[in-house]
Amino acid sequence: MIILKSRLEIEKMRKSNAIVAAILEELRKKIRPGVKTIELDRLSEELALKKGARPAFKGYRGYPYSLCTSVNSEVVHGMPSERELKEGDIVSLDFGILNDGYYGDAAVTVPVGEITPAARRLLKITEEALYRGIAEVKAGNRIGDISAAIQGHVEASGYSVVRDLVGHGIGKSLHEDPQVPNYGTSGRGVELKPGMVFAIEPMVNEGTYRVDILRDGWTVVTADGKLSAHFEHSVAITENGPVILSRIG
Repeated sequence: MIILKSRLEIEKMRKSNAIVAAILEELRKKIRPGVKTIELDRLSEELALKKGARPAFKGYRGYPYSLCTSVNSEVVHGMPSERELKEGDIVSLDFGILNDGYYGDAAVTVPVGEITPAARRLLKITEEALYRGIAEVKAGNRIGDISAAIQGHVEASGYSVVRDLVGHGIGKSLHEDPQVPNYGTSGRGVELKPGMVFAIEPMVNEGTYRVDILRDGWTVVTADGKLSAHFEHSVAITENGPVILSRIG
């Protein structure tokens, strides 16, 4: 069931997502060679608690950390560890919180030092695809319009969109209906209405769209070992078009 949010609820979600955005910006500043991903996890939780919020992912379906840190060929749900980031890596930071009864959720992929032109282009196209999708978040459009906009930009650029994982509704629950795939056909799917709030999150692979899951049961990796990037915003539909609740920076 799709739950429409009131203006008051959307305002509460704006506050939750502002916390997420601020914390992701602080984490971004810490990214450099030699930093351990577990240090980023600890910092994310510390910052959330200082703001009176609760990390959304810790304990969710048994996930043991507050932050997802996915490096290079890791697509999403990478688990923080003693692993040190290296010059040339790319790392996806996916973070969410619960504040005043409503969730916020966003992600950004960050370069570690100097990265290759190929990696830089992957990040650029993935972030562009997110905004292509957001541009379709209008009352009267359909989920497929978001999906097709993302897929079209990604595939025209020579990359692939992950199909096993999708965006989602968000509100009083971290994951709500409807699903928001990053591939699809314009004009298909649920009709968009004011009050809907989605977490839109293209996951874009340098090679095949196929993925595997590591033995930890969480970390999703590209099947061919090539790079993957991930950007996410929580977006509300209003009478005046899309409102990005988690704008970072």
